[in-house]
Amino acid sequence: MEFEKRLEMLQTAYDRLIHRSNEIVEESNGVYHRYRYPILTAAHTPVFWRYDLNEQSNPYLMERFGINAVLNAGAVKLDDKYYIVARVEGLDRKSFFAVAESDNGIDNFVFWDYPVVIPETENPDTNIYDIRLIQHEDGWIYGLFCTERRDPAAKPGDQSAAIAQCGIVRTKDLKKWERLADLKTRSPQQRNVVLHPEFVNGKYAFYTRPQDSFIEAGNGGGIGFGLSDSIEYAEVKEEIVIDKKVYHTVYEAKNGLGPAPIKTKYGWLHLAHGVRHTAAGLRYVLYVFMTDLNDITKVSHKPSGYFIAPDGEERVGDVSNVVFSNGWILDEDGRVLIYYASSDTRMHVAESSLGQLLDYVMNTAPDGLRSATSVNTLIGIIEKNKALVKRFATT
Repeated sequence: MEFEKRLEMLQTAYDRLIHRSNEIVEESNGVYHRYRYPILTAAHTPVFWRYDLNEQSNPYLMERFGINAVLNAGAVKLDDKYYIVARVEGLDRKSFFAVAESDNGIDNFVFWDYPVVIPETENPDTNIYDIRLIQHEDGWIYGLFCTERRDPAAKPGDQSAAIAQCGIVRTKDLKKWERLADLKTRSPQQRNVVLHPEFVNGKYAFYTRPQDSFIEAGNGGGIGFGLSDSIEYAEVKEEIVIDKKVYHTVYEAKNGLGPAPIKTKYGWLHLAHGVRHTAAGLRYVLYVFMTDLNDITKVSHKPSGYFIAPDGEERVGDVSNVVFSNGWILDEDGRVLIYYASSDTRMHVAESSLGQLLDYVMNTAPDGLRSATSVNTLIGIIEKNKALVKRFATT
């Protein structure tokens, strides 16, 4: 009897959670709106994932496979449905991918019954995470993710030294995934790699994030770019940094591209994350920039500061003071849904439009890199507004 009551309680709580309607937060900076509730958390994972539901083998109805967090999801829209492929982290620290779908992209996300099976290479991954989904013009949906393995050069007593590289899979339906060879570059470490959705000079184009070590970007910091003749055996022989780290900015320590860029008539719209040092540790925020339509290595517009930063409860979690995005979706009507995780714990959605984002990226002042230039920018806005107020007062 107690088993049945507990099972009913668990299932009722789960059903209530996944059917909860989301609410837009009306307070806004004019660029985007947040939604009130996270779209995915550990509690959104199915009860039959976490619990053995056989009373004979699990009489106390204990968790047998605990879920710690749901975060950093790639996103794609197919046949009028919204799909995100989330990073699900178990209590054992191992991450895996799982597909959740929604009819409207803002709530009622439901995980598929089974997690994604990613084939292993001859050198098995210890951990996989942070997949980007790219609908490429060659007809495939590619998934680029971070594959982590222990550093073979690490000392026996060092069980934290790791090597991160870019794993590549492709699919047509999000169900069956073909594993390709890991991306090869000259960089010792690669994280946050993104595939450009179109060919560039007949080649596959990659946005990279070269790093000197697993944690620190070192001299390799910045968003890189390179071309590969093949996708099955992708190799970038030459990387150039198109968006570098800069002192005393929101991306002074590290930066990396989020999802694949969105093509507009004015240029390619990019969403990226930036990392800076604070007295409380690293702070992750999101920022936006645009590259030239014809020369995608040329940054044409880049507003100052951050686009989205952790707010309120978003600051709290496994790794506090962090927002991270590797998925967004542009609807046919111009709506843009931005999927982001907070503090390595839960998934959220924010809503904007292509018009708002273009206005923001093209008409917001760039970073002048000095306090004096920030003051000059502010004075310009104040004087313009005072002139408007004076004109309105005399009419």
